[in-house]
Amino acid sequence: MTRRMTKAEAKTWKARFEALNEYEREELRNTTLDAKLRQLVTLMRWGQAFGWRRGPTDGEGEVRGRWIRLKKSHCV
Repeated sequence: MTRRMTKAEAKTWKARFEALNEYEREELRNTTLDAKLRQLVTLMRWGQAFGWRRGPTDGEGEVRGRWIRLKKSHCV
């Protein structure tokens, strides 16, 4: 059985996690548009290589239409 984390350990873990998140956000802010575009193209090519092709599915348009009608009727 594993022991439970103390409050101090939890606070330390949370602080490290938040620092890591901030570092990642800053890294993303500093990434050039060209690099982001290359990353997107790479991901799209991976999808094609794995055979992931998303086309319209049966009934998707009908369901989307229902949601639009519901939104219009309840968000006047």
